[in-house]
Amino acid sequence: MPDLSKMNFHPVIKVSRPLSVFDFTEGFDSEEINEKVWGIGRYNEKRTNMYVAPQYENRRNIHMGMDIWCPAAEPVYAAWDAEVAYMENHDQKGNYGPTIVLKHEFNGDFIYALHGHLSAQDLKRNSVGDILKRGDIFASVGTQEENGGWPPHLHYQLSWEDPGEADMPGVVAEEEREEALQKYPDPDMILNLLNSDLSSCK
Repeated sequence: MPDLSKMNFHPVIKVSRPLSVFDFTEGFDSEEINEKVWGIGRYNEKRTNMYVAPQYENRRNIHMGMDIWCPAAEPVYAAWDAEVAYMENHDQKGNYGPTIVLKHEFNGDFIYALHGHLSAQDLKRNSVGDILKRGDIFASVGTQEENGGWPPHLHYQLSWEDPGEADMPGVVAEEEREEALQKYPDPDMILNLLNSDLSSCK
């Protein structure tokens, strides 16, 4: 697997300050998110009372991506040269809504980046097989009405394995955690957001 720590990635979203780090281990408060506007939802966090839709089976609650909570319509950029690998609208409540997976290559190795909770128009402006350059705007953050019912944010998740579709399990069960951590690495190795001076929110 390639070492991405020294790569000069383009920001996936150009975040504004203050940028808070939310803690969902003790519960999810959408009003707090809307009040703060800009924030981070953590990778490998066991979340409480957040995933209540039937597809989570009342057992999947460990987050395998990072969330960038932000205003709707914020532009989403390609972090690196990429191919549009998969697109789909997961339009049931509590799911990803419009979703695009990009395929990045690093000296013959590949990593797949899922961008969830996008705008519906992004599935019309892109096509599978499109080639993007680092820094290209290819999407925007969707509204709560189109993104699965969540306060506006980008769910960003990486996979060393080809997911075969525009989907990855954004949360997994406790017994799946260790295997999932190997397959879905920490997105901050590309986002590089948690090294900043951020405030913590309970």
